[in-house]
Amino acid sequence: MDLEPSQDAPPAAAETAERPRSWLGRVAPALRRADANPALVQATRASREVLLPGDPRFGDELSTAGDRPSQVLARHLAEIGAPGPSATRELGLSALQVWQAISRTAGRGSGTDEVAILFTDLVGFSSWALAAGDEAALDLLREVSSVVEPAIREHEGRIVKRLGDGHMAVFPDSETAVGAALEIQRRLAELEGDGHRPRLRAGVHLGRPRRLGGDYLGVDVNVAARVADGARSGEVLVSGSALAALDTTSLHVRRRRFFRAKGAPRGLEVYAVSVQD
Repeated sequence: MDLEPSQDAPPAAAETAERPRSWLGRVAPALRRADANPALVQATRASREVLLPGDPRFGDELSTAGDRPSQVLARHLAEIGAPGPSATRELGLSALQVWQAISRTAGRGSGTDEVAILFTDLVGFSSWALAAGDEAALDLLREVSSVVEPAIREHEGRIVKRLGDGHMAVFPDSETAVGAALEIQRRLAELEGDGHRPRLRAGVHLGRPRRLGGDYLGVDVNVAARVADGARSGEVLVSGSALAALDTTSLHVRRRRFFRAKGAPRGLEVYAVSVQD
């Protein structure tokens, strides 16, 4: 009895393997046409705007900026079918939009939660860097970051963005934000780079900024930035709303009268805070 494999087996196996590829090749163009169908894309997009909770424009560059898994996934989805319309993309973003809304109601996502916003900025850094050169400037920025960023994290803060010679961070309350700012000033006083002692100013404001992607936007962010702009070298300034939510038992508080900062709202009350001796 001949048990040798049939010479016809390989062609048969090849034919079987070829069928899925042939089937997919025939169906793929139809799927692509359906995915780009204007009526289907418009219906999906309209449902996002009318029927679904959350941000109906979720998926653009601002709303997906950040390192959260949903934001990373949304950026990948935004590339599907680009630059043309895509129903698949809209359906995927619809699911993430709903997830974003659910997370917000559970206190894990974006929304109008009250946060304390901290801005920091090195005083006179640009002028010093012109004379010191790029290498020395970069070394100093690294040294400063090694002081600023751990202090932010240790006080429950999250770095929103790095601003060249400064930082923007958010905290759950005024206590943690001011605690971080004062700790940064204390540690920075011990730092010296290339014969230069860096000096930093900081500003804290308590508000309800709009969170979009990994960033925060709105009036309260602008107020926090203006408070920081008005601080002097080595000073921590806080807005009236931040001070009202702050335990000042161990702090020295002094009101900065006639406070002026470009873009700051009229009537903004600002206070300098420091640790009592």
